[in-house]
Amino acid sequence: MLPPVETDEEWNAVVRDDTVMRPGVEDLCARLGLRGRTPIRFPDGSQPVYAVGEDLVLKLFPCTAARHGLAEGRVLTHIQGQLPVPTPDVHACGEYENGWRYVLMSRLHGRNLAQVWDDVPQVDRERLVTGIGTALAALHALDPTPLEDVLGPGDWGAFLDRRGEETVEQQRGHGLPGPWLEQIPDFLASVSLPRAPRRTLLHTEVMRQHFLVDPDGWRLTGLFDFEPAMIGDAAYDFVGVGVFVTRGAPRLMSLLSSSYGHAFDPAVLMAHTLLHVYSDLPWYMRELGAPEQGTLDKLAQVWFGSVGDAPLLGRSAAEQA
Repeated sequence: MLPPVETDEEWNAVVRDDTVMRPGVEDLCARLGLRGRTPIRFPDGSQPVYAVGEDLVLKLFPCTAARHGLAEGRVLTHIQGQLPVPTPDVHACGEYENGWRYVLMSRLHGRNLAQVWDDVPQVDRERLVTGIGTALAALHALDPTPLEDVLGPGDWGAFLDRRGEETVEQQRGHGLPGPWLEQIPDFLASVSLPRAPRRTLLHTEVMRQHFLVDPDGWRLTGLFDFEPAMIGDAAYDFVGVGVFVTRGAPRLMSLLSSSYGHAFDPAVLMAHTLLHVYSDLPWYMRELGAPEQGTLDKLAQVWFGSVGDAPLLGRSAAEQA
């Protein structure tokens, strides 16, 4: 009952329209033994996601994103009960009609950390980022071998090469000004990244938006959204950490790195920021701030520096984080 989605036009016409989606969602719920429950769509997220009662979540993936649905189901099953932060338990996953896939999972409870961050006292912010570092270390310590058939990129060196060839045009498409674009090739050439790093299970989008917290005591109650997971260099996960969790605050980066057990060179993290599949430097600059006349080396220190690193420049906006 869910129609095919194979183009951007069909995505916009089908996936974003709940009147089109709902009959199929209700049919799928009935097939899963959940007849009588009213699915309620969450307003956020790149995929259609529905709360099914107080204890379940149904996440749907059209055929254009079916591999993400397969990956999320497998990753959540692999990591179940192995992190110090709760992750959804998989109740069912599989294929539906017209190439759609689904994951039926337990519902995590709490407030979205990004939405309540301004209300969190500083001492609790520091404790939360420490917990995020511990959780990330536990994720990275897991053996990713059982997931190699569903998670890429396989050859990390080839991935770096491919992304290096694409990044200038990607940032140009996002509107990055010419003086910054011109620096990218030489900057990437100046940073040594391992082509065959220790193979690590990566979330790839470690953001405040993907953590839940209980305001009563400000403790982490959930980590979710593993659909874009990869296997690769651990440093790649710290792009999201710096841009979306610590947001240029050196003390928070120091605390998180300490609990993680390793501090990464800011230049390495800036290189991975440029190479990241979803990289959008102009957006990050609007969020975190950047000197109008600057270099990528300086920007690396602004966004990813820790206490004790070289003096940081132009981070007035980030210091509010």
